[in-house]
Amino acid sequence: MSETLTVSESTTGAQATDTQATDTRTATGERADLLVALAKQRHFLRFTTRDLTDEQAALRTTASALCLGGLVKHVASVERAWAAFILDGPSAMPDFAAMTEADFARRADEFRLLPGETLAGVLADYEEAARRTDDLVAALPDLGATQPLPKAPWFESGAEWSARRVLMHIVAETAQHAGHADIIRESLDGAKSMG
Repeated sequence: MSETLTVSESTTGAQATDTQATDTRTATGERADLLVALAKQRHFLRFTTRDLTDEQAALRTTASALCLGGLVKHVASVERAWAAFILDGPSAMPDFAAMTEADFARRADEFRLLPGETLAGVLADYEEAARRTDDLVAALPDLGATQPLPKAPWFESGAEWSARRVLMHIVAETAQHAGHADIIRESLDGAKSMG
């Protein structure tokens, strides 16, 4: 028997709490498990930005080039790209072999909150990317459908990933960057995501 779970995804950005209004989707089984795991990691990433100004969200607080606003931008971009990969295969991903110095510079900007960008804006963009991914998970006819990975030095040649594996990768990527964000935030003002 399939159990139905309700997945709550906060839509309030940096001010997110578990008790605020939510956009609710109903999913079952494995899809619900994937959505719950993803929602939890998204929450932790967004939670690190609570009560920050745009200036604080743009600050580098460690030896790393990362800042909180840039991490949110990066995770939104990565999630959007992998969701497109599920539908369109490797053509949806950058051609890493053909990237120019300018392409790499634009990619580096993905990790920074640039002049004119706001924390509210990048959080709204992330919310939209998350909504689209969640809708995709609900609509996919088969989580086992595969696509060949794009050519890149970090992918095994000729490998394919299922939609399921891509979604697990998005969860892992979000969790990894939520951890980065927690360190950056604690270095900024001592605030922690947990504890």
